[in-house]
Amino acid sequence: MTDKNKDYILTTQHLTKSFKGFVAVNDVSLKILRGNIHALIGPNGAGKTTCFNLLTKFLDPTEGSIFFNSEDITKEKPAEIARRGIVRSFQISAVFPHLTLLENVRIALQSKRKTSFQFWRSEESLNDLNQKALELLNAVELESFHKQLAVELPYGRKRALEIATTLALEPELMLLDEPTQGMGHEDVDHVMKLIKSVSSGRTILMVEHNMKVVSGISDSITVLSRGSILAEGDYQTISTNPEVMTAYMGTQATESVHE
Repeated sequence: MTDKNKDYILTTQHLTKSFKGFVAVNDVSLKILRGNIHALIGPNGAGKTTCFNLLTKFLDPTEGSIFFNSEDITKEKPAEIARRGIVRSFQISAVFPHLTLLENVRIALQSKRKTSFQFWRSEESLNDLNQKALELLNAVELESFHKQLAVELPYGRKRALEIATTLALEPELMLLDEPTQGMGHEDVDHVMKLIKSVSSGRTILMVEHNMKVVSGISDSITVLSRGSILAEGDYQTISTNPEVMTAYMGTQATESVHE
């Protein structure tokens, strides 16, 4: 299939971000295929989070363009980006700790319906959202905990709850920022399975350090180093690339690329 015939949901052209002379992202041209799980990896300081911030417009690029579904979104604001269906989850679990799991997901559903700040609405009037919230909790295997407070959840389940609240916004493109950061092996395996299961019918772009996750569920991988694209391809291609292994030396053991 030629490049012109490929269905790219998100592309960037020569994306660049400078901070007072320091170039954090340098001439990055990404191509994210619709329906893929695409991993953005690289050693610390490679520009991954800055790139995410550019894509979700928490930062404006110094140069370059961003296209979503072939439309130029470079100058749009974060809220406009979210309304288009680009939804990001953050490195630190972003849930309301003293609300139940059901209430957390229901708030996200209210946000989608634009009733978030209608505090005068009775609780009964929002109960029609409960069934959808339970369905989303079921999708991440948390339905049986729906009455539990988020603060009581172990870390791995909090990240699963965050995925549920992200799904409530009906994303066409999910951006996951370090979804397994700080997790033990059992939680990593569980969240990997969840990401794979919720990827059906949508596209996922994730920043991830854990090579077990990258190799296990990614369809495509882009490696950043010093703000620039160093390599692209499937896991087999990037894991045998000498430049990739050199870039990881000193910041991450070479063998981690082969986990």
